[in-house]
Amino acid sequence: MRESVTNDTNQNELVKRFCSVRDESLVIIEPLTVEDCQLQAMADASPTKWHLAHTTWFFETFLLSVHCKQYAVFNPHYKMLFNSYYNGIGEQFKRANRGSLSRPGLDEVLAYREHVDSRVIELLKTDVNPHIKDIIELGLNHEQQHQELMLMDIKYNFSVNPIFPQYKTSLLNSQKKSADIKPLNFINFEQAIINIGTNADDEFAYDNECPKHQVLIHPFSFANRLVTNGEYLDFINAGGYSNPQYWLSDGWAHIQNTRLTHPLYWHCINNEWFEFTHYGLQPLNLSAPISHVSYFEASAYANFVKARLPTEFEWEYAAKNTPLDTPLTDTNNNYLTPQQAKDDTEINQLMDSCWQWTNSAYLPYPGFKPIEGVAGEYNGKFMNNQMVLRGGCVFTPRNHLRQTYRNFYYPHQAWMCSGIRLAKDIV
Repeated sequence: MRESVTNDTNQNELVKRFCSVRDESLVIIEPLTVEDCQLQAMADASPTKWHLAHTTWFFETFLLSVHCKQYAVFNPHYKMLFNSYYNGIGEQFKRANRGSLSRPGLDEVLAYREHVDSRVIELLKTDVNPHIKDIIELGLNHEQQHQELMLMDIKYNFSVNPIFPQYKTSLLNSQKKSADIKPLNFINFEQAIINIGTNADDEFAYDNECPKHQVLIHPFSFANRLVTNGEYLDFINAGGYSNPQYWLSDGWAHIQNTRLTHPLYWHCINNEWFEFTHYGLQPLNLSAPISHVSYFEASAYANFVKARLPTEFEWEYAAKNTPLDTPLTDTNNNYLTPQQAKDDTEINQLMDSCWQWTNSAYLPYPGFKPIEGVAGEYNGKFMNNQMVLRGGCVFTPRNHLRQTYRNFYYPHQAWMCSGIRLAKDIV
């Protein structure tokens, strides 16, 4: 009897977690119109409607179609329309053209979500096996990744509109505007051989975070906070975008080809700087962290101030030796703009402001093994020509974060919420 009660409790908790994560995607679209959900302003972004359908397709494809013998797919065309990059599943609709998919409409996509959710909940109320639980956990973390992507893509899609529409109509935080902020303080770390990554024994982790292994860390110092807008503006005013000595060769070629002279969402209007945010166009907050910069820009700024970016191993070492400001069990932030650093000398802004570029290429850890089956295409096949970011950002659900989390993007990309953490060698 006691074992049965325990199983029922575990199943109820799994159903509760499934519904909570799935509902959060619907909360994100509440401020949007049907037309907003159709937007795709560049190939790297996706329409919000597509995200809603794709995350549903994931549960239908990897869970219901495999573990429910009587399940019939909602629409056979969705197998191709909402497959992102799983070649083992079959053909995919071209990513750059997702915005052309006016059909199915948003109402039908929401009906699709409701249909799949009801069947998943029915399944979870049975005696689920460990494989089903693993797929649910992967699917929920996958959905939380897409919730972050939805907010990133909404921001970019709105940003190309010259009337600068607002996703939210008011700032939901009390951050100080352009308040004085203390200079960067660098915290020293001694040489050590440390454990990096995880074996994912007790909690969820992606395959690219595994296995746990040892790394030699040389002495280094780690900035106590992220670089601010004001500090980055000094780089611009000093001619940083016109001086090739600060830039990697590919970075210099990129800014020449794109004629880039400032971060993605900055606008200079009548000699005053503004930044496009989810709250529309706002005066640039000089004390807030610089965000939406590429690896090339982060590297150039680090060269400008005679520092460097940390490796991902240095970042994890520093993070594991720094107490968290707030528990990761908190569900979400109540703001969508990176916040000013605390007025202290301790390390902060590790996981609550911006993803932080590192000097580490996105490569497999020693002994890396992708997830078995088609779902194994999740991370491993992207391990080339990309750089690792660590931490988290204001768009990331708090309970989705871990100190071992490895994010990755191409060095020219900046539409994600990416910032700059500096490091220095100790000689």
